[in-house]
Amino acid sequence: MSTRVPVTPGTRAELDRAQTHSAHNYDPLPVVLASARGVWARGIDGVEYLDMLAGYSALNFGHAHPRLVEVARAQLGTLALTSRAFQHETFAGFCEDVSRLCRKEAVLPMNTGAEAVETALKLARRWGYDVKGVAEDRAEIITFDGNFHGRTITIVGFSTDPDAHDGFGPYPPGFPTVAYGDIDALAAAVTENTVAVLIEPIQGEAGVLVPPAGYLAAVRALCDEHSILMLADEIQSGLGRTGDTFACDHENVVPDVYILGKALGGGLIPVSAVVADWPVMGVIRPGQHGSTFGGNPLACAVGSEVVRLLETGEYQRRSRELGAYLHDLLGQLAPDQVSEVRGRGLWAGVQLASGQPSARVVCERLLARRVLAKDAHEGTIRMAPPLVIERDEVTWAVEQLADALDPL
Repeated sequence: MSTRVPVTPGTRAELDRAQTHSAHNYDPLPVVLASARGVWARGIDGVEYLDMLAGYSALNFGHAHPRLVEVARAQLGTLALTSRAFQHETFAGFCEDVSRLCRKEAVLPMNTGAEAVETALKLARRWGYDVKGVAEDRAEIITFDGNFHGRTITIVGFSTDPDAHDGFGPYPPGFPTVAYGDIDALAAAVTENTVAVLIEPIQGEAGVLVPPAGYLAAVRALCDEHSILMLADEIQSGLGRTGDTFACDHENVVPDVYILGKALGGGLIPVSAVVADWPVMGVIRPGQHGSTFGGNPLACAVGSEVVRLLETGEYQRRSRELGAYLHDLLGQLAPDQVSEVRGRGLWAGVQLASGQPSARVVCERLLARRVLAKDAHEGTIRMAPPLVIERDEVTWAVEQLADALDPL
């Protein structure tokens, strides 16, 4: 546990309890949160913190959005779980709403982002065998350096992050990996067994890496040329985060399969979905895939309300306008503090200049200044506030970052 940030005795006691009784698969910043609303979270010590992480984009609509909370409370007291063995009254509406948002025909609901990615991989392989005619057990799905799609055995098998990958094999085959942003490398990897390309339109965990202009359109064209499915992992980048409903929208690209999660649950519960047209989705038959909690009544009620919020366009607009302001402010930081700012909308990867401390240390300094942010690898700070943040709060957050980067 880090000792760089002074903590109150009560906070220290809670941190120590967690260390004693929970697995050490996270090294959280030394704060214990008790409540939150909008963009502000309160610690058990009574200190208010500006949330500049938003649950890795799960909290696009802020903490405890009143419309989402109202819907969740009403549904929780009515019917929360049936399993998919039975139909329930919020299911059809949820599927219609998400289909409409994605301009696709069919939805397969799951719970977490990793589950949705696994679902998309199964869907693509089955499509490859049943529709494209790839020989059984030969299907390949191309992935990219720097990818992050979750932490299941299959997914970490094609991760290039040693912390995620090493020590958990053997891994399932069939996932060649190429350089992100290099269309020639992607084209060279295509074989007669390629059934899909799995891509993040912006790589979040890698440091908010935006591919070169035109790259997503080139991937789309390559997939069309070779009859390959384009699987877009919009779990972090989608649902308003980048200033459009989806990050793919910035290049007018429509993938064959959308993979959604995080913000689809409104920051209240895990909700994810795989969305495609029937020629793709139709290869999955009863008994071949499922989830006890996937598409449950509570999830569907909240997910439908999320779609209604997005259909106002307010959150996409706020992300575009305030995101431009955020990037402008970050771009004014001194070159001996920040060497590069990447991202789109209210999503920024702040690359620290040579000579600055690690991103973890800077995030600890930000915590001491009442700002919650997270490092993405050693040299990058990720900033992705809830889309309900106000302009003066953006200003204050960047001021705290500038102060945290000043020489001590």
